[in-house]
Parts: sequence; structure tokens; C-alpha cells
Amino acid sequence: MYQRTIAKATEVVGIGLHKGESIRLRIEPLDADSGIIFYRSDIGVSIPLNPSSVVDTQMATVIGVKEGFVSTIEHFLSALYAYGIDNLRIILKGNEMPIMDGSSISFCLLLQEAGIRTQNIPKRFLKIRRLVEIREGDKFVRLEPSKNLGFDFEIDFKHPAIGKQNFSFDFTLESYIEDISRARTFGFAKDIQYLQSQNLALGASLKNAIGLDEHRVLNPEGLRYPDEFVRHKILDAMGDMMVIGYNLIGRYRSFAGSHKLNHLLTKKLFADSKNYEIVALEQLHTPQYEYSFA
Repeated sequence: MYQRTIAKATEVVGIGLHKGESIRLRIEPLDADSGIIFYRSDIGVSIPLNPSSVVDTQMATVIGVKEGFVSTIEHFLSALYAYGIDNLRIILKGNEMPIMDGSSISFCLLLQEAGIRTQNIPKRFLKIRRLVEIREGDKFVRLEPSKNLGFDFEIDFKHPAIGKQNFSFDFTLESYIEDISRARTFGFAKDIQYLQSQNLALGASLKNAIGLDEHRVLNPEGLRYPDEFVRHKILDAMGDMMVIGYNLIGRYRSFAGSHKLNHLLTKKLFADSKNYEIVALEQLHTPQYEYSFA
């Protein structure tokens, strides 16, 4: 299996979650071994994707440099993870990604429109060699060695429309599109009202999120999956792991994880080289991983 970029440049326009303004997103192919690079065309600044670029995780995953930042990148990165994209330039005129419908399906369609092009350098994976974990009270996120490419998530919200949910996901691109990509972000009406009073979440609506009051889901169309909430948490986790810059060989597990804990996990992972190794697919002697991205 070889590194991947896109076949042609492609654009889409959407609304920014926080400013509520129209944002044009353009993606362009890059040469092998270039990595994922965000470019703020309004200020002429490039931001490479890696854990050291993360500057905030309070409400979304945000990467930046001294001159500027890009917010709410996790849904787009989740799609890149699923398609195994290694090299890409993401051009934005503004400081946030468009929210689209609150899931990653629009970004999947964007990548399909652009087409996937393989390159002449073997694809490299990050193989988990020993368990790495972050805990905060009863919450945890962990990466553990496994031959499988998987994500397991459990949540427990004291809300009648959510409650306890868990989902176990063995990754393939096909199953990602079917089981994960359409799961939307969610928020509570009381929180949205407060955020909008602070000039945040100005683009939030029932068109790009699941809204909840104290008792029920507010979206007239209802849910896309019975357990859409926990599936979206897996979507987010895949995006946060893509900050590493590699697809993983190992298993991610979490109870009540967050962008903050995911970022701390990637930092702890890289803090000790014994936790992982970077391997080319040709070293693994198995067709399993190539099949996962087919």
C-alpha cells in the first residue's frame, strides 16, 4: 500500500460554526512525504498538522502558530483518517473549518469528488507497542497494542434522550461511511444560548447539529442512528487521532473522552519512543490493512 493524496483540487463552501460566516474550503494534492498542511489564505500562514500544533481543545480541536489558528478541524480530519490520506493542502480564508451538516459525510463526498491518487512511497502507519492511557476521574482515553484497527467508546449522559451508550467499531472505509460518517455533533439548547450571547456558535442550528432541550431531541427529523451520540464521539476521536499524522495500528478505547483528553493522549504517546514505532505496510506481511482502506 502506498501513500495517498487526492487526484485533483476541489472546493466547497459552508458555514463556520462559531462566526456563522460563509467559508470556502479548497483542498489540493501534495507530493509524497509532505504531510497534512493547513493554509490560511487570508493571512498567508501555513500550519502543519501534528500534536505540537494543537493550541486549544476546549470546544473543538484547534491548531495554530503565533500568526493564526484554524478551529473545528476534527470532522474533516476524521474523513482524512478514513480515506487514508497522507498528503494534502487545506486552504481556508478564515479561522475555522465549515461545519457542513455537523458530521463528516460532506467531507467524505468532497474527497470522493476529488478522487484518491496513490503515490510512489510506501504508506507508513503508527503501530502502538504498549498501552498509553490518560485518566481524569472516571473518564479515560487509551491506545493499546492490537492487530486490529478499532475504536471503542462509551458515554453516560444524565439526559433521557442519551443515557448510556457504547459502540465498538472495527475500522474499514466501507463501515466508516455506513456506521460513523453521518453521526452529527450535538449540543444542549441552554448551552447554545449562552455561547451565542458570547458571540460564539453563531452558525449553530438544527441543520448542522443535534439539538436537545432538557427532555428530548429537538430536530424534527429525529436521529440518523439510535445511538448517534456515541457514534459521533468515535468520529471525533478518529479526527483527533489523525492529528498524529498517521493511521494507527492498535485500538483506541474511551469512556467519556474529550478533545482535551485525546490531545493529552497523543502528547503522552510521543513522549516515549518505546510506546510506538513507525512502520511501512510492506513490513507487516498482511493484506488486512490495505483491505481496510479499499
